[in-house]
Amino acid sequence: MVKKNKSKKVLSPSHSNMPDQPPPTDGDGELMDDLLAELDSRDKTVQHESANVLMEMQENQENTVADKAQSATKKQDSKSRHVARQQTRKAAALAQNHAPTDADADARLEREAKEEEMSIKETCDKLGVQIHEIPPDGHCLFSAIADQLALLNILPPTQANHVVVRAAAANFIYTHPDDFLPFLPSAFGEDGVGATNTGLMTPQQFEQYCVTIKDTGAWGGEPEILALSRAYKVPIHVVQGGVSRIVEHNPGPSPRLFARVARISYHRRMYGLGEHYNSLRPRSTMSQVAGKIQSAFS
Repeated sequence: MVKKNKSKKVLSPSHSNMPDQPPPTDGDGELMDDLLAELDSRDKTVQHESANVLMEMQENQENTVADKAQSATKKQDSKSRHVARQQTRKAAALAQNHAPTDADADARLEREAKEEEMSIKETCDKLGVQIHEIPPDGHCLFSAIADQLALLNILPPTQANHVVVRAAAANFIYTHPDDFLPFLPSAFGEDGVGATNTGLMTPQQFEQYCVTIKDTGAWGGEPEILALSRAYKVPIHVVQGGVSRIVEHNPGPSPRLFARVARISYHRRMYGLGEHYNSLRPRSTMSQVAGKIQSAFS
């Protein structure tokens, strides 16, 4: 079957319709990035103060979006709207999690964090890998995969960074719209304010989504992992807590054909709300011996 409307453009500075950086709107975007970074802090005071500011910004953002939705004839900036939507959803989730809670809730979160940590460690021990911590700066998914690509000699060390990997994910998604559009949120579809249909992203929204992934600190997820697996032709296995401890993302239908596997870990509770990724590196011989000694005395 021939796929229609298959865009074959590549995100690059030379593309006249695809600017490298989003056009500046106001200072809220920069402030939002700073506050989101502070929410990843281990300092509870910093977390709570940032959460309060973000909640206020979220309310203001929702009021602004609602006012714009009342006038269908008014020209709107789809890029700013989509970026703002992603930021407010992220801020809402983080702020809600960091809001003051009672002792029972705190104990439950602490218990869930420890259970997740134990589950991931158990899987890592079976695989002979250990966690290599990645900074929680919004680029963690791309940095974790970059670290794996360097270990597998797929990328040279000088190119193994979140900038290169973000561009690879964005370019692959952009040049394969039919494979990814059904899984991306639409500002006017079921994910939009007051939506009454399940429409997909418009071409303009899709283009701006790819620019956002490429040029900002937007969080990556399942679509980006799959895109990178296919772009670099390597399976990416995600180790996590819960029932499904390993989620496989394969570049093709036959994963056994690939000798190399990139492994990363996904943490829901590691830093506050979580949503954090780390790289999983092979354990050294000394680490393996130390682990066995520790297990023998535990």
